[in-house]
Amino acid sequence: MSGFDWPALMRAGFLGLRLAPEQFWRLTPAELRLMLGQGSGLPAMNRSGLDALLAAYPDKTQGECDDGS
Repeated sequence: MSGFDWPALMRAGFLGLRLAPEQFWRLTPAELRLMLGQGSGLPAMNRSGLDALLAAYPDKTQGECDDGS
């Protein structure tokens, strides 16, 4: 047994996403999950995440070069 619920995946692909059979069968399981909104990665960055990023990588000051001079 493959572990995939093929009838449910086919319904989601054909009916939910309106994929043609040849489009559905060319997808990898990861691509299908992404199209269905599963495993879509990290959530959007919020203000605290942006602040942490700015603290870790501050902007250079006027006239500062990459070589430290």
